[in-house]
Amino acid sequence: MSQVQQKVKNKNFNLPNLLAGFRILLAPLMLWFMIDRENPIFYGWHPSWLDYMAGLIFVIASVTDFFDGFIARTWNQMTILGSILDPLADKMLVLAGFIGLLVLDRASAIAIFLILSREFFITGLRVVAISEGRDVSSSMAGKIKTVVQMIAIGFLIMNWAFGELLLWIAVALTLYSGYEYVRGYIKQI
Repeated sequence: MSQVQQKVKNKNFNLPNLLAGFRILLAPLMLWFMIDRENPIFYGWHPSWLDYMAGLIFVIASVTDFFDGFIARTWNQMTILGSILDPLADKMLVLAGFIGLLVLDRASAIAIFLILSREFFITGLRVVAISEGRDVSSSMAGKIKTVVQMIAIGFLIMNWAFGELLLWIAVALTLYSGYEYVRGYIKQI
């Protein structure tokens, strides 16, 4: 291995990337607690305990999302691998939450469809923009959208009041932040 390859490998092996990788592993684990409730492993478990476990995993994953970005910026450990892993981990966590909520019949399929459609569209737009050398950094609306989505998913996993209302607020913010991305892209071309 050349010195350049070794430096790139060492730079990518940092705490923010490890936290993003950990979040990627947590997403299917959380989904398992949400959708595989008839598994013999869970025999004797009250459904609320499965909610608590899924909720705990979701909170841990959400906290690592905050810290991987904070550490990467503070310690100047932003990498290309991290710019791929972080949004992938976010999307996997949100997707796992939404699939689980659909299986549990705790969330509107229309709301989830709108959110996921926007996510796929904007991800595609970001790939195109990056390939053209355009700036596609997250806007404040995009960051707020992510926080509200996470809160809504947490409320719905725990089956708490106002979860559905939070989900529809997340839909509105998601569509608005998608509009901002498209508008910003159009201004650049």
